Amino acid sequence: MLKPVPLWTLAMVLVSAIAASSAWAHGPTRQKVTETIEINAPADKVWAAMGTFHDMSWHPAFVKTEGEGGNEVGASRTLVLESGDKIEEKLIKYDGDKKLYKYEITKVDVKVVPVSNYSAMISVKGEGDKSTVKWKGAFYRGYVNNDPPPELSDEAAVKAITGVYTSGLEALKKNVESGK
Repeated sequence: MLKPVPLWTLAMVLVSAIAASSAWAHGPTRQKVTETIEINAPADKVWAAMGTFHDMSWHPAFVKTEGEGGNEVGASRTLVLESGDKIEEKLIKYDGDKKLYKYEITKVDVKVVPVSNYSAMISVKGEGDKSTVKWKGAFYRGYVNNDPPPELSDEAAVKAITGVYTSGLEALKKNVESGK
């Protein structure tokens, strides 16, 4: 005759089965990139060069920026690349006193920037005649299902965003320090 199985044993088996199956079914993980640069200029001067949401003229990747709404939450901007491709973004937080703003991409072709669900913050902190600009973002790769093609993988997404941040910060430093 079979002996009855205690209820707690059945519960443990069920929990174990659920945990094991969820390990097989996970999708992409949120990726994060943070880049910083020190600029030999006071924070007010650095912020004046890059603190207007619609003005990305300091970044060499963008040949044109257009926007609506100023620095008000909900403002939008469109960044135009040399190829003619566009990235649409929305301002989600702006604090001029703290010299920071947060934004998110609302529309981009993953062939242009291989990310999805992207949000970022850029800020300036100063100490005397030196400033540190921090640009940090979080996002998912461009291909949200399992087994992404190489050009839409986590590695491709991190590499693309790191490149955008470092080239932009280096150009900002050069422009501000040379007085442009």
